[in-house]
Amino acid sequence: MNRWHIIFVLTLILGGGWVWFSRVPVDAQPSVRSAQPAVGYPAPSFALTTLGGEEFALSTNVAMRDSKPIVLNFWATWCGPCRNELPALQAAAAHYAGYVEIIGVDQMEDAATVQAFVDELGLTFPMPLDADGAVGQQYNVRGLPTTYFIDRRGVIQQIWTGEMNRITLAEGIEKILP
Repeated sequence: MNRWHIIFVLTLILGGGWVWFSRVPVDAQPSVRSAQPAVGYPAPSFALTTLGGEEFALSTNVAMRDSKPIVLNFWATWCGPCRNELPALQAAAAHYAGYVEIIGVDQMEDAATVQAFVDELGLTFPMPLDADGAVGQQYNVRGLPTTYFIDRRGVIQQIWTGEMNRITLAEGIEKILP
């Protein structure tokens, strides 16, 4: 064997040894679970005050919410697509009453502005106020409206960003019904 073959073989052996000993053990690797909400994972817990002054708490222990699936919609009064889809959410709240909870989380607006808007549209489902946007950040809301379909176990089954019509909303609800 010539000298270059020996150098090549030694380089391969040393390189392979370096790769083997510098690897990260499996138990030291970060979890593959996303830090942000994702389909198939539990919805993050939060607590907010509703427009009516009551406490609304979403917990991964969904038994606290009577084990009903939840449609969690992030919206704002200035958002045109939100205004367009809110009547569909109101209709769904009436149609699925007792089976699904529709929750509208207003993003970073004062209670008086939201109350006037809710009165104008005749909305009756719970409206927690995310005044500082912390829950929106926790849910990685990048655009409004954003809707999370959460099953009765508290697991996110679908995430929809953008305006929904009645058909899209009904399809999402069908995915979370028992």
